[in-house]
Amino acid sequence: MAVALSAGADQDGVRTFSFMYETEVPAQPAGTGAIDVFIPLAVSDAHQAILRRDVKASILGGETIESRYGNRFWHGHVDRSDGQPITVVVDYIAQRRVFKQQRLASSNIRAYSLSEREELALSLGPDLRVPTSGPLIDSVRAALPQTDPSPLARARAIYDYVIDNMEYKKVGTGWGNGDTFWACMARYGNCTDFHALFISLARAEGIPARFEIGFPIPEDRTSGVIESYHCWTEFRLPGVGWFPIDASEAWKRKERRDFYFGTQPADRIQFTIGRDLELGDGHTTGPLKRLMSPRNYL
Repeated sequence: MAVALSAGADQDGVRTFSFMYETEVPAQPAGTGAIDVFIPLAVSDAHQAILRRDVKASILGGETIESRYGNRFWHGHVDRSDGQPITVVVDYIAQRRVFKQQRLASSNIRAYSLSEREELALSLGPDLRVPTSGPLIDSVRAALPQTDPSPLARARAIYDYVIDNMEYKKVGTGWGNGDTFWACMARYGNCTDFHALFISLARAEGIPARFEIGFPIPEDRTSGVIESYHCWTEFRLPGVGWFPIDASEAWKRKERRDFYFGTQPADRIQFTIGRDLELGDGHTTGPLKRLMSPRNYL
């Protein structure tokens, strides 16, 4: 997969960029089938505007919606391979703006209401690799510093704990699955491992938190190829809204620890949210821990 970008920012800090998501499924022997291909699609939301999205593929397909979180993806299908590779290219023009939660100074953060908890149930419960209870989670929670009981103070304590007790590195095998147990035991990994640990601890404290993933669009680059994904987290404050954090970037850029607690710069494009995703017809391998890279199934 190759992802190319061309980006620039206006005087208000809103970045407009072109972005190409390209993938190729290697050729399968003629007659092999059926083959299903799934490609995540970026959509407009409160923090980004997708001004153009153009999908070109060598097989027939169409846009559909994942049922658990409402993520959009392109699904292509062939009954039998013709012996040729399958290519999919998605061209975007997108705008991204800085997201900073502005309402804290004027808001008294209250407790979560019953209706809020019901609405945010997916952001409060466990995922397959992101538990919210058990001896390991209990032991980590016991090590968190004591703060006032407000969700904001507890979330900051968790954020600081993750940064202080994890190391960002990609060594050996086991990292990169967004696995809380791995994060607790190995104490290193990539952005998925950092944020799995944050989400487990936040949800264990009764704070809704959600996993988000896309690609980095570095602020110091105007063109080039993006080699890998990036993920981050938001947690929900009652009566305020979603609050962005990026613990792995804060670990790498320690001078910006406070900045990444509450501010999300315009240095990314988001594709999907949530874990344990089921894509419906043609998806045969069980829940996906994330949907970012293309998926293909025979």
